[in-house]
Amino acid sequence: MRFTEIGQQLRAYRLESGLRAEEIAARLGVSRAALYRYEKGEVIKLDTIKRLAELLKISPLSLLGIGVEYYNRPIGYFERVRQIEETADQILLVNGEICYLTTSDAYDGALGQALDEVSDSAGPERAAQRSVVEQVHGIQVARKRMYASRKPGIICMISAVRVQQFVVAGVAGALTLSDRTRRLCRQVAAAEVAHIADMMEAEPMGLQFGLLPAAEPTGTFEILRSRDRASIAISPFRADSAPATTTGVAMITAADEAIAAHQRVAELLWRDALKGTTGAVRLRQLLADMQDG
Repeated sequence: MRFTEIGQQLRAYRLESGLRAEEIAARLGVSRAALYRYEKGEVIKLDTIKRLAELLKISPLSLLGIGVEYYNRPIGYFERVRQIEETADQILLVNGEICYLTTSDAYDGALGQALDEVSDSAGPERAAQRSVVEQVHGIQVARKRMYASRKPGIICMISAVRVQQFVVAGVAGALTLSDRTRRLCRQVAAAEVAHIADMMEAEPMGLQFGLLPAAEPTGTFEILRSRDRASIAISPFRADSAPATTTGVAMITAADEAIAAHQRVAELLWRDALKGTTGAVRLRQLLADMQDG
């Protein structure tokens, strides 16, 4: 058994469950320190894995890294993605409007302001929502820090349709915000798209963007490859959603057939995607048309 991987999944599912570490430890009859040691990869007995799975309401196979992992909350999903990114050498993103790992500090600033505003208007749920927002923000910041230090290769295919939606609605487009914050979010969204166009044209080492100009695929997915393993993540969760109220089901699997099927789709899309200067010109034209309109 890969105890380090079991520990990583345990942490992700603990965050997913919403239970505090001390609650889980108490129900298991171990100390909180022991639980943290399990999460760091200490040897764990099969009986303990079974009890943890029952407590977290998941299959023991999920903790063992066999089969498909399912996440109903952004916090568990993004934590698991962060863990996989720690060893990924290549990340392939399909059908987004941006690549979160390459976004600017201004993006995080606008998103933080939007989420703070939503949390402040949550009434009795304000403290709980703010706590979740802070936890997810910490995970996202850690992902960006990891990318900056490791620089895995990224291939990102962005959809023209979703880029247009992103610019029109702005960062955190699904949230109800004040006019002032919405204007800021739209300005930042436009700046991020312009930055992507710059990167497409410059083609920095290890970073490639492609614009999908025609009919977009029906879903969004990413394939993360390391030296000895590949995983695919399929998720309805966006980096700029409200993590405390977003619902859906994300899944992660290392099944060869799932990865191969999605890889074939990605290769077909990449073949027809607009890249380099051609893609940058089209992306800037999209942006100009929306701003003029």
